[in-house]
Amino acid sequence: MKRLLDDIDSPADLRALEVEELTVVADELRGFIIECVSKTGGHLASSLGAVDLTLALHYVFNTPKDRIVWDVGHQAYAHKILTGRKDRFHTLRTRGGISGFPKITESEYDAFGAGHSSTSISAALGMAAASELSGSGAKAIAVIGDGSLTAGIAFEGLNQAGDIKKDVIVILNDNEMSISKNVGALSSFLSRKITGRMANKLKSEIEVFIKSIPMIGDKLMGIAKRAEDSLITLLTPGMLFEGLGFHYIGPIDGHNISEIVDTLNNVGTLKGPVLIHVLTTKGKGYLPAENDPSSFHGVSAFNRKTGKAIKGAQKGSALSYTEVFGSTMIDIAESNDRIVAITAAMPAGTGLNNFALRFPERYFDVGIAEQHGLTFAAGLAREGFVPVTAIYSTFMGRAYDEIFHDVCLQNLPVIMALDRAGIVGQDGPTHHGLFDISYLRHLPNIICAAPKDEDELRHLLYSATQYGSPVALRYPRGGGLGVDTTGPLKKIEPGTAEVLKVGTDVTIIAIGSMVAPAVEASRKLKAAGIKAGVINARFVKPLDEELILKTIAGTVVTVEENALQGGFGSAVLELFEEHNVACRIKRIGVPDRYVEQGLPGELKAALGLDADGIEKVVKEFVNSVSGIAL
Repeated sequence: MKRLLDDIDSPADLRALEVEELTVVADELRGFIIECVSKTGGHLASSLGAVDLTLALHYVFNTPKDRIVWDVGHQAYAHKILTGRKDRFHTLRTRGGISGFPKITESEYDAFGAGHSSTSISAALGMAAASELSGSGAKAIAVIGDGSLTAGIAFEGLNQAGDIKKDVIVILNDNEMSISKNVGALSSFLSRKITGRMANKLKSEIEVFIKSIPMIGDKLMGIAKRAEDSLITLLTPGMLFEGLGFHYIGPIDGHNISEIVDTLNNVGTLKGPVLIHVLTTKGKGYLPAENDPSSFHGVSAFNRKTGKAIKGAQKGSALSYTEVFGSTMIDIAESNDRIVAITAAMPAGTGLNNFALRFPERYFDVGIAEQHGLTFAAGLAREGFVPVTAIYSTFMGRAYDEIFHDVCLQNLPVIMALDRAGIVGQDGPTHHGLFDISYLRHLPNIICAAPKDEDELRHLLYSATQYGSPVALRYPRGGGLGVDTTGPLKKIEPGTAEVLKVGTDVTIIAIGSMVAPAVEASRKLKAAGIKAGVINARFVKPLDEELILKTIAGTVVTVEENALQGGFGSAVLELFEEHNVACRIKRIGVPDRYVEQGLPGELKAALGLDADGIEKVVKEFVNSVSGIAL
């Protein structure tokens, strides 16, 4: 049976339908999204919850002239399907396929790129200002989730919007969740929406009664309406947004397409900033996702009927680095009551769920507010505590100024646990953690380290709590190497590397996740007649200068899962320059470009960051007649 969705290749096709038909399209869209994401994996629950809202937006507004800016992008799958990418949607998040996030180079309908949260209001406000300056008349609409409102940049955008009074529309998609359950005073305030529902019901009942009064009903209705508006604003989140200079409308049912369409049509006549508060259900239309929206925020391939992960898509038997981090945090905190843990809305993703249960008084979720989280940690450190901030590498970049000014400048013992360092995979360039070595190692007072395996992560984390200085500890996503992690914790002194293999032809100096493939590459090189030594550097800063300088052969290759510019290899080059070391050196790492999406294994292979790739580069380098002469 043919679907209405089959004939929709653009929003123009959608606008040819009757409003009543949009409900049918919504059901078809949800089925299509579930079918595709069950095979590719992706951000399912958020996109299912935003289907009705997406249809209404494209139905009312003249996209792509009118600009819809999606915050984060987790909710934008229906948007992609409706804007000419339906036939390619099965390639979602695969190498060479369509992105899991809005991407301005992918479609003219993607008004602004997204991947990190809370930028939509600022971007849409800029577009609204541009529309006024150019006289284009284009509308600017920001769609932001309630979780994303916990970030400071969202409030900065709201603050300026209320000040300069441009015609920007902000749609607050309120499902009470970001990835995990939302936290903070704002979340509590928004939860007063139930009062809004009760007030709306009361409003209807009062209207019927007043209008029934003969002669004076209409006049009384006007007086009551003004009083009712004041009461609703006081009792609901409207008080906050009205105070910021917005016209507040809502809460409205985010799954009633007719109501959303009517509301969007009505706000088109208002001048100045408008905020529409829309209530949605994360995972709407797919019971497993509705019952467990956190697990279905980001999923691997799964069985549509059961919602269970497909066997091949499940993780391996080895403990993940995240799991080892979480359990080690508990072990350390058991004997050290000054240890506290901080996360930015990612308790499950960073492995701190169990820590939160075991030590609730020493666990802090600051919401999507990395900047605040680092300065909050600095305050704790100033008072003698040892805060461990567990934040993904890609998100830690948002707190760069706080790391520089509040942590390192004051030399406070804040530990930055950088999960997901290196190639992350299908979330693509916004989520790969490929720059943290480069943006951290040049800061004075900081110690930067990376473990070669999950057991070394335990020891480095334990050691970091005793250094008494800022520490950045980076480790990759996914399973470890399967090594034993049951031994007693031991302190590793800062700047101490280890020699894993001695070689006479070339020395491979590797850091973190690249140590294991470097060791494997050395075995392959031995079979080719090349004796390659391997050093596990452990520390980017400080380097183990003595060990490196006395161990290296005449040819050196550095390997890192980070950008080459300013990375680990650059640190080794600087060491050689400072000590007037003359040797041939080759750096292996990520070149000067953003890395696309794809499976981690295929991306590393393409970049030469696996054993075969390292072997190939080293063999060619050693056998070449030309090299980098210092």
